Amino acid sequence: MSKKIKIILAFLTLFICLAIPALYFSGRPLPTEIKRELHDGITYRRKVHTEPRLWIAHIITIDLHTDGIRFLVTPQDNKKSDLPLNARTTTTFLRDYSLQIAVNGGEFYPWHSNSLLDYYPHVGDPVAPNGFTASRGDKYAEGNRPVLYISEDNVAQFSRPSGKIYNAISGSHMLILEGEAIEGLDSEYPAPRTALGVDFGPDRLVIVVVDGRQPFYSEGATLTQLADLMIEYGVYTAMNMDGGGSSTLVIENEQGKAEVLNSPIDSHIPGRERPVANHLGVFVDQ
Repeated sequence: MSKKIKIILAFLTLFICLAIPALYFSGRPLPTEIKRELHDGITYRRKVHTEPRLWIAHIITIDLHTDGIRFLVTPQDNKKSDLPLNARTTTTFLRDYSLQIAVNGGEFYPWHSNSLLDYYPHVGDPVAPNGFTASRGDKYAEGNRPVLYISEDNVAQFSRPSGKIYNAISGSHMLILEGEAIEGLDSEYPAPRTALGVDFGPDRLVIVVVDGRQPFYSEGATLTQLADLMIEYGVYTAMNMDGGGSSTLVIENEQGKAEVLNSPIDSHIPGRERPVANHLGVFVDQ
């Protein structure tokens, strides 16, 4: 082998060694801790954990008493159908309804993900949430799952309200009750996670999204770690939402563009968003 060819191969090897990590980490938020006010009454934090593994959490706290804040659960698309929603990504949900914040909702069906060529749903495919759901007074799904109810005047509670139901979104199971983590939560399996919780008042709604399944960036949190993190931020009651490739947190940035705050991981591809059934959105009229 000539010296020229050896030099070319050496440069090619160096390029590959630099390009692959750059591609792997491109498009993701930096793994550094930050805290910033998104709007009056709304704060975003990115928290980096190094023990017992590397994992990154994104936390948004919303003061429910702040003027100009309103909530939206994904409205139904297909009335009088067993599959009332058309699947969309969280970014599309934020854009479609001109929201300032959006996070993925609860588990849904039908769903499978066998490969990049064999998965469901695609964008626009009909789906249904697994639990009770309501959007601005329109109840379109039933189920036996824990539910977060948010009234028109921003009262957020996990017990069914005695008055009219306005927004309601279901999770998979409870994480925290009366300020204590539920007994028997998984403490072994780290994964991407999404959770919703409220403090004692309730005066604040807390949204948490954890990145996961991304070695050398964020491996994910167990349910026990997720609950402990929320308790650290004053959460008194919380439920787990759909996680894995569904976990996505999006805001409208200062330029009016959709900005994904976390690093989704649908189909094992960092940055790829999964089309899901429903979402929780926040309007900020300020």
